Amino acid sequence: MNPMQSARSFAFDHEAVYRIRVGGHLEAGWSDRLAGMTISPGTPDEELPTTTLVGELRDQASLAGVLSTLYELHCPILSVERLFAGENAAYAAAP
Repeated sequence: MNPMQSARSFAFDHEAVYRIRVGGHLEAGWSDRLAGMTISPGTPDEELPTTTLVGELRDQASLAGVLSTLYELHCPILSVERLFAGENAAYAAAP
């Protein structure tokens, strides 16, 4: 399959729910600056602290803005997932 064909199968100009995991602890107060994403701390049994952000973003430009803000905050980005239809109902759940 051509990479451009697979990229076209995603609607990057429509809203989607994303789950982003970052290293370290991020306070819930940053939610407004991060497009209103829900910010949840990782589980206490993890060796290194992590934070999970979950929320609906307008489009890929909004996702890029959130990732840029996390970069400016020096948060190492561990993973970015686009959640699909079956996952949207439980999107607030941590991975």
